[in-house]
Amino acid sequence: MSPRWNPNPDVRTGRLVVHNLHAHLVFVTKYRRGVFTNEMLRRCEEIMGEVCRDFEAELKQFNGEHDHVHLLVHYPPKVQLSKLVNSLKGVSARLLRKEYDAHVRHYLWGGRLWSGSYFAGSCGGPPSTVVRQYIENQQRPV
Repeated sequence: MSPRWNPNPDVRTGRLVVHNLHAHLVFVTKYRRGVFTNEMLRRCEEIMGEVCRDFEAELKQFNGEHDHVHLLVHYPPKVQLSKLVNSLKGVSARLLRKEYDAHVRHYLWGGRLWSGSYFAGSCGGPPSTVVRQYIENQQRPV
């Protein structure tokens, strides 16, 4: 192996691809109601970790407050982020409402836990200005 090679554990390889994709996701409860307890957030993290594994993704970081959660997900390029989000929200809503029904009913009604919207931001790697400059400085043949 080359002495310059320092393997990065976040860089994954597939048969025809080398990738390092991270997304910062934020899910907000319906009506921004303060539903979550510490116990519910722990269970939500377990559920979302399982869903990520089903997609061959990794839940790198999870935390939340009474009315929203933040996730840092490392995912492969074959995964459509919108499908991952739909599964994360759908499975967690179904299981959390089932397991904490009496508590959730005080705050929410109509079978919904999450707001229909979400935030997704790409993260990791150099800033876009550095990437733009790198591409601009390529040695184009004459």
